[in-house]
Amino acid sequence: MLALALILDGLGIARAHFLLNINVRVIHVEHLQDGVRVYLRIPMPYLVADRLGPVGPDGLPEPAPYTTNRMEDGQIVHYLDGRALAAAPLGLGQLVADGHHLSVDGQSFVAEVEEVRAYPGAEKPSFATLDEAKRSFEGQFDPQTFPATYVGDTVVDVMLRYRNIGPVYDYSLSSTLAPGLEGQDETANLLLDHFPGGTEVFRARGLLLEPITVSRSALAATATFVTEGVRHILEGWDHVLFVLCLVLGAFKFSSLLWRATGFTIGHSITLAIGFFGYVPAGAWFVPAVEMGIALSIVYAALVAIRAHIQDTRSETTMFAITAGIGLLHGLGFSFVLHEILQVNSPNIWQSLLAFNLGVEIGQVLIILATWPLIRLLARWNNRAWAIGRWTVALPCIAVAAVWTAQRAVSMVGAL
Repeated sequence: MLALALILDGLGIARAHFLLNINVRVIHVEHLQDGVRVYLRIPMPYLVADRLGPVGPDGLPEPAPYTTNRMEDGQIVHYLDGRALAAAPLGLGQLVADGHHLSVDGQSFVAEVEEVRAYPGAEKPSFATLDEAKRSFEGQFDPQTFPATYVGDTVVDVMLRYRNIGPVYDYSLSSTLAPGLEGQDETANLLLDHFPGGTEVFRARGLLLEPITVSRSALAATATFVTEGVRHILEGWDHVLFVLCLVLGAFKFSSLLWRATGFTIGHSITLAIGFFGYVPAGAWFVPAVEMGIALSIVYAALVAIRAHIQDTRSETTMFAITAGIGLLHGLGFSFVLHEILQVNSPNIWQSLLAFNLGVEIGQVLIILATWPLIRLLARWNNRAWAIGRWTVALPCIAVAAVWTAQRAVSMVGAL
């Protein structure tokens, strides 16, 4: 679970700190004869973080709708206002409706808010399937009975109805919610389109300021997970540095091919194993894996420094080692998927395979961008090649060593 300190300007007068511990938005779209019904789950800070009022005599800004403020340890802390939510829950749902826009053939439609629920993050029901989304709105809803709940730990479930638009086939969905939260561009969005006869799952990252286009194309849905896999490896510096050192340490293309294959086999195995939960559940496990990934960069960089030594037997050993390292990286990939998918999500294997394919494409792009330059330098001049290896490898070792120390502290703190 992410724990981010989110800073917001309160009308240019005061700063308020929203703790955002959940940054996943899940959208189920159910097709009906005369339109669609949307079941949407969103973290509450996205709805209220930019709605603070002016600072009062007590030094606190006027609370955002459905929240209360107070000072704790010198910081402004925001809580869910259960009484306000119990009195007018549809008003909170209207914030969701106003911030999301469904368009068909370029025409936007207005949503009617049918139901609203809010849940403390630890108590939120599963929302992975359409049936689970429907069940989240069942039963009595009395937020006044909630324990004191941070806004950042609260998710809001809203049922929206788009009427009188006829059967919908292709459409787009966007959002204008941009509350200025740190890390909001990393929001994980999952849209599940439940058309009669099947479900397509679409993945997008960010605030959805650019519409996500939904069609009945399984290929289009798969492409969104492929894209996310590519982005994950290219934007994850630990993965980029490891692959770079892997390329740097391969004496021949055949060596690189074997090492990359070992890495691929390893991470493909643990991507599935980690996603399905066949790993330790202790809080120490994630930082331990991340520390192992950082150490793998150090190892790959040291191998790169010795890249001038040819040893046929060592390539077999390197295949096994990179496969083992791939096991670690695969667990890291699986943690990302856990943010948005659950084991019972529709089309789960399609999504996993597409994400893994994206990771492979990202890895190939790094190799294609670096291998020709590295080999050109190696053929040009042995001294230049040696200097080049050290110039690249030493900064990788330094950065990875810092990451190792940081992650070791996190692991020890979780024990």
